[in-house]
Amino acid sequence: MATSTILLIILLCMGALQGLVFGMILLRSKKENRAANTILAILLFLLSYRLLVQVMRLFGLGYYDGWYYAMLDLSWIHGALLYFYTRALTTPDFRLYRRDWIHFVPLLLQISISIFVRLQNLYWDGTRESLSWLGYWGYVVWMNNPTIYIVASSLIIYYAHRGEKILSSAGRELTIKADRQKWIRRILRSFKVYFALVLIVLITDLFIVSVAEGNSYFYFIRFYYYPFFIGLAVLTYWIGMEGFSRRDKEGLILKRQLSPTEKDRLDQVARALEEAMNQDRLFTNPELSINLLAEHLEVKPYLVSRCLNEIMETKFNDYVNGFRIREVQRLLRNPKSQKYTLLSLAMESGFNSKSSFNRAVKKQLGISPNDLKPG
Repeated sequence: MATSTILLIILLCMGALQGLVFGMILLRSKKENRAANTILAILLFLLSYRLLVQVMRLFGLGYYDGWYYAMLDLSWIHGALLYFYTRALTTPDFRLYRRDWIHFVPLLLQISISIFVRLQNLYWDGTRESLSWLGYWGYVVWMNNPTIYIVASSLIIYYAHRGEKILSSAGRELTIKADRQKWIRRILRSFKVYFALVLIVLITDLFIVSVAEGNSYFYFIRFYYYPFFIGLAVLTYWIGMEGFSRRDKEGLILKRQLSPTEKDRLDQVARALEEAMNQDRLFTNPELSINLLAEHLEVKPYLVSRCLNEIMETKFNDYVNGFRIREVQRLLRNPKSQKYTLLSLAMESGFNSKSSFNRAVKKQLGISPNDLKPG
């Protein structure tokens, strides 16, 4: 086996194994972004499977067997999975609805055509006349030409563009933190650019180079055939790393843009909330809840919750614990507090247990409670 072939096998296997390993890790994720992690895992499995089928061919295995045809039958779903991955990251409690099944039509179409083409083997006796016109040209277009990959590349470009439109809508109908969308934009852009280049090469070679050469066209012996798979291996390796490193991070939070009336109303609640904390010191009540807070402010609980989420961009426990931690720090600076334990000061500030105090300090300040004491 030539050195170049061995190197090619190593590169393809690295991409495939990376996709399989990180796909398994993502599939078992039980924290943030579970739906998105599952979709990305499926995409990685499919890309890895495609690479492994190609490795088998390099060893002289898998020429037009079940593994090869199964790989062909699944290639038109990659774009839709990329789109669903973006939606899962940007939609709380993401799920597939009946209207979403339209995105699987290309996959069903591909399977139907592939079965039809394979059935021609039952009639072929080595001559063109043994096949119908549709059967013969269907086989030529489907098997000898890069038709499958032209359509697959076009679908990936289309769905990557749709994913980018979801993120771009943040400036109009939705609000989103820019740092949370950079990495998913990189994935979408990488797929879009790479498969745009693949599409350009395929079409140029099919309709210009092959016509100029005047030779019989076979896609799998073209000069770019294996470079295409090297690029696919690199892409699989990279998105596996990206997805793995962010598997447990909070997804891209998209929120409906507030109307001026809603904004004014929530701003009023925010001001009343700050006053209740700073002047009335409600945070010192260890039993404080959103309902009690809403009752004190004489508003509906959902308005308090929306105010915290959309105006202050925080959660109720984090907001209240922030005041409690600052109160503990204030008490520690008072010389009269020297005779009290840290836990007693925490309880006086509104914490109801040592564990809740420890967790809050660690989460908000990144230090241990003992580090709160002045040196």
